[in-house]
Amino acid sequence: MEAANSEVDPISVSLDTVIVAVTDETPRVLSVGETPAELPRLPSGSLLAADRTLDLAMRRFVIEQAGLSVGYAEQLYTFGDLGRTDMLGRGGRLISIAYLALVRESPPSSGAAWIDCYRLFPWEDHRAGRPTVVDEVIAPALERWVGGVPRPQERARRAERAQVTFGLGGAAWDGVRVLERYELLYELGLLEESPRHTSRRKAGKLGESMGLDHRRMVATALGRLRGKLTYRPVVFELLPPVFTLLQLQHLVEALAGVRLHKQNFRRLVEGGGLVEGTGEAAPSGGRPAELFRFRREVLRERPRPGVGTPWARS
Repeated sequence: MEAANSEVDPISVSLDTVIVAVTDETPRVLSVGETPAELPRLPSGSLLAADRTLDLAMRRFVIEQAGLSVGYAEQLYTFGDLGRTDMLGRGGRLISIAYLALVRESPPSSGAAWIDCYRLFPWEDHRAGRPTVVDEVIAPALERWVGGVPRPQERARRAERAQVTFGLGGAAWDGVRVLERYELLYELGLLEESPRHTSRRKAGKLGESMGLDHRRMVATALGRLRGKLTYRPVVFELLPPVFTLLQLQHLVEALAGVRLHKQNFRRLVEGGGLVEGTGEAAPSGGRPAELFRFRREVLRERPRPGVGTPWARS
């Protein structure tokens, strides 16, 4: 029997945090370390001997690097593909435990900044209709990719993947498929971080890049957050304690990347017991709007108290 290979690549572990806020109807993600010579990246750190839990370690280095205290946070995904350390110019294997955190935007410390999520993923914002980049760049590239194989079965498989992922050829747009869309564009070489990206001109049209594989982490987080809209009241973590229903609707639209039917949305959140009126009105120069608050009792009343499926509009 042959002896097992005793050579093991060194393994390092990092904690990375996708911190999301929504301000002025724009979903933003916090970045650190952006300089003219360096791409923006997510707040990242290592576990210290004094850190009792991974969660506490994550909160510690977010304060150290960005000057922010995060409230709601959850583990997002573990990234450990072979070759990630090549991006750092070193060997071994890098395991990244990523977190998703939600905050109300506030000024970060020096060296940190908020980035518009749709600058990273311009194909994801459908609030004004299908983005032009889909028809001008992505759809033609997908057509070439589909036609680039001789076997009919493989062409059919590729065509189905392209249509379902990007909502083309009569397929419905599914907002949750953020990561699938990112990975298909990466595979086609259309992103700057793709191993064989076609050109910087095309890469520039397909959003801004981030350091390492942090844009992939943000894609994972945005897809997770859009999915949670349907079954968890996470949107209220991004709102002040009292708000108008229009503020709530615009926040959901910003995250989902689609416009909603005003009356249907209001019936859903009020009829579902998600909010309750305060009896007060928001300051306004025009017609006053009632202020609402999140109704926490709904957590005990319903197992899946979300705001529905925004992209399934009536």
